[in-house]
Amino acid sequence: MARESKRTETTLNANDLSPDVMRFVDRYVHGLIDRRKFLDGVGKLALGGLTAGAILDAFAPNYALGQVMAPGDPRVRVEYVNYPSPQGHEGMRGYLVRAANASGKVPGVVCIHGGQGLYPHHEDIARRVALEGFVAFAPDALSPLGGHPGERAAAQQLMNQLDPEERIQDFIAAVSFLRTHPLTTGKVGILGFCWGGGMVNTLAVRMPDLDAAVSYYGDQPDAADVPQINTPLLLQYGGLDERLIAGWPAYEAALESAGTNYTAHIYEGAHHAFNNDTDGPRYNKAAADLAWQRTIAFFDAHLR
Repeated sequence: MARESKRTETTLNANDLSPDVMRFVDRYVHGLIDRRKFLDGVGKLALGGLTAGAILDAFAPNYALGQVMAPGDPRVRVEYVNYPSPQGHEGMRGYLVRAANASGKVPGVVCIHGGQGLYPHHEDIARRVALEGFVAFAPDALSPLGGHPGERAAAQQLMNQLDPEERIQDFIAAVSFLRTHPLTTGKVGILGFCWGGGMVNTLAVRMPDLDAAVSYYGDQPDAADVPQINTPLLLQYGGLDERLIAGWPAYEAALESAGTNYTAHIYEGAHHAFNNDTDGPRYNKAAADLAWQRTIAFFDAHLR
């Protein structure tokens, strides 16, 4: 489908900022430093007339923007459903979406959000996936804590309160839920972005019976765990994403050594989060559109 984002383009482009500034941005948006440390650190750099505060404001996500499909788009049917947690977490729920004109069973795709929980952008991703002919299910890791609080830093703090292993088990349960859902054929792929991209890599290690896995700029697994992967992988990175590009050669070598079925694309001139059209200066439409085309083609090839 054509991506016709409704976002208002920011006047600041991430490519106009120095690598030093972007390192601070990466650390801040991933919760590794707080607002004060960002402002202090960036304020000491030569910013070409910009202030550290203006840069921080430019990178603040606007959840109302960047929706390719409105929540009430008649082409899809949406609902929030509960699913069982292995830990007994009450109220585990996700966003279930299917095409309004779908008939019979179709493959499923579990859509895994970033490090701030399930917010409108990731629900929009699920709607886009459903319109491509899949049943999309977007679990919310923050369900036990009330869901996304509406603000990045607060959401990051809530995510940090969750036990890492329990989060993994809840996503494994979400895959099993979709695989046995009466709307699906039983074939299920997984799709994740940023923190969710790292979760995709983790689940590929943990779940050898996955049918397909697509990771956007996700943390790589330990090289020693790579031989456990038995799932076709599509891995997508921004060429300017220094932290993850630094880890790619070791991951690539481990994949090659293990004989893993994988495809990797590095989008030159694109930063981390290049697909996130609520994320201001880092959004790269050309890279996002091409990566999306490749994502759907990959799922078509492995799930149909």
